[in-house]
Amino acid sequence: MAIRNMRIEGDDILRKKSREVEKFDARLWELLDDMADTLKEQNGVGLAAVQVGVLRRVFIVDVGEGITEFINPRTLATGGSQTVLEGCLSFPGQWGMITRPNYVRIRAQDRHGKWFEAEGEGLMAQAMLHESGHLDGEVFKEDPSFRPLSEEELEELNSGE
Repeated sequence: MAIRNMRIEGDDILRKKSREVEKFDARLWELLDDMADTLKEQNGVGLAAVQVGVLRRVFIVDVGEGITEFINPRTLATGGSQTVLEGCLSFPGQWGMITRPNYVRIRAQDRHGKWFEAEGEGLMAQAMLHESGHLDGEVFKEDPSFRPLSEEELEELNSGE
């Protein structure tokens, strides 16, 4: 297991669409394990494979209950609405308010290729949808609902920590 280099703003790979995973093998498992290490090192909530330079439909999420791995995810349903603070490991120091569904249900495969369904509300839904967007080359700053925080708002946010 290893820490992978993060791709950050300005890297064209972040705007590319990821390809389906077809082989569920040791190489995929190494990617997932490295992504888990990288997410912990970065103190993040979610990480898509494209953010570490791999154009595969893979992301992981950990909202404090352990890592959930999503391979070849498909959004089945969304509901409700939440306007929340959001950032991204690929856009360090950039924060803003964004409106996303408050609920999501996703069908995906696990590291062995077995299909499962996962539901999320609140932060889990936000993270699942944010990371899923990365797989299609979408970044949170380009969402029509995104409003960047001002310098004053960022200072206030940082002083409250």
